[in-house]
Amino acid sequence: MVQNSAKPRGRPRSFDPDVVLRLARDAFWTAGYSATSLDDLARATGLNRPSLYAAFGDKRALYIAALRRTREDMAAAMALALGAPGSLREALMRLYAGATAAYLAGEGGQRGCFLIGTGVTESLPDPEIREEMAASIAVMDEAFETRLRRAQAQGELAADADVVALARIATACMNTQAIRARAGAGEAELLAIGRAATDMICAKAPPGLS
Repeated sequence: MVQNSAKPRGRPRSFDPDVVLRLARDAFWTAGYSATSLDDLARATGLNRPSLYAAFGDKRALYIAALRRTREDMAAAMALALGAPGSLREALMRLYAGATAAYLAGEGGQRGCFLIGTGVTESLPDPEIREEMAASIAVMDEAFETRLRRAQAQGELAADADVVALARIATACMNTQAIRARAGAGEAELLAIGRAATDMICAKAPPGLS
């Protein structure tokens, strides 16, 4: 048997793309897309410009990759929080508490949500970024709607409760947490928003359970 001894062309990557994407996202998250230069990204990731271009493309492509990764991470986190055993109230408060902790994190101060904090500004002039934002909001709506329909099937919500509208309200409250965190609100205020949203949604329980 003849073995192919040819070596692969090009140098293998000496970095983890997932780690680089996370570091780049942190840079965008702190300063915003427009204010983050390629030099900033190179410093944040430890890669030079040619390596960044080779791995991700230009700055815009890297930012869009960070948006998509954030949507994936968010979908996984929401599925975990909302899918765990327990009542609807417990699931919602678990999610809002987790969101609060995430929005208050950041080495340079509480940063809120990457999607809301950076994508809203950039979505107006860039249709692709606007589509990414819309897709992320849809993921949030769907996660809440799935959990609310489960609660409705189990008798925790009234049969005539408008699950679609309630899911959108739940999403809006989580986005409000993100905005207020970016503006300096503390943990107590953010948790109170989550608690108010949970109280409103759970008030739609059948008679005798509310």
